[in-house]
Amino acid sequence: MLNGKNILVTGGTGSFGKKFLQMVFQKYHPNKVVIYSRDEYKQSVMETEFADKVDMSKVRFFIGDVRDRERLYRAFEDIDYVVHAAAMKQVPVCEYNPMEAVKTNIYGARNIIDAALDRNVKKVIALSTDKAVNPINLYGGTKLVSDKLFIAANSYSGTKETRFSIVRYGNVAGSRGSVIPIWKKMINKGEDTLGVTDMRMTRFWITLEQGVELAFKALEESRGGETYISKIPSFHIGDLAEAMLPGCNIKEIGIREGEKLHEVMVTRDDSWSTYEYDKHFIIYPRYDWANDNNMLPGGTKVADGFEYNSGTNEQWLSVEELRDALKNI
Repeated sequence: MLNGKNILVTGGTGSFGKKFLQMVFQKYHPNKVVIYSRDEYKQSVMETEFADKVDMSKVRFFIGDVRDRERLYRAFEDIDYVVHAAAMKQVPVCEYNPMEAVKTNIYGARNIIDAALDRNVKKVIALSTDKAVNPINLYGGTKLVSDKLFIAANSYSGTKETRFSIVRYGNVAGSRGSVIPIWKKMINKGEDTLGVTDMRMTRFWITLEQGVELAFKALEESRGGETYISKIPSFHIGDLAEAMLPGCNIKEIGIREGEKLHEVMVTRDDSWSTYEYDKHFIIYPRYDWANDNNMLPGGTKVADGFEYNSGTNEQWLSVEELRDALKNI
């Protein structure tokens, strides 16, 4: 599906973008992959890192900000598919700089939509987060608005082929800013006590590879307006600490502002438009332009009142399973 196509990844120098670049060349034969981001240093580092890993003659590094509408129009010239990964993601940073988060996460989403429609991009896949579900912090609030904008954008396509869909997942295991690299640094320094916000806390376990695979699936089959969510196991945060440092002391430090005990990917209110597939869920849009013809085959509607919550999930990772999973991070 991506063979011979031109693909652009916004925020492409981040953890997702790097894994996407690696995997897209392993699985497909794209004509061109454009890495769009605003940090020239990170682009330089990434170019060096991938010099002997992928066909760099098919990779372009494009300096630009999603806030810059004109620059996006230039970057989207002849682009077939866009994966929108750029965002301000750090919860405390967004709380302290709220208008900057709005400019990037909301105005940036609007600019992506306008550029995609006017440049006749075939499909846009926007990355979402569990924090957009019943948001309690500004980051989650901006991503909720972003998700709504991308889904509603399908009604503006008219006779154009451009379609917009969402891929949602939580914190990726081992990604920048997640707890795993933080604890690794502490362990490497010889510390025997790890700080845990709350021992009741649970999270979903998803790897970068799984996140990219879900984006591939959405690129391949989405018809517009869907929200894709992977079916993945949960874990207790205390078990993760034990898996990383057996016998460690745990200091409970309390939940931070804007943090939740559990990750929620599908709310009860979304259950009536959510369908379960073999390895994922899809929340279908609720607009007049969306009809049953847009639904993908093979799904089974979830029960009314269903909620996909890391604290009530049916799949769980034990300490030993976490320890094995960490070997691949």
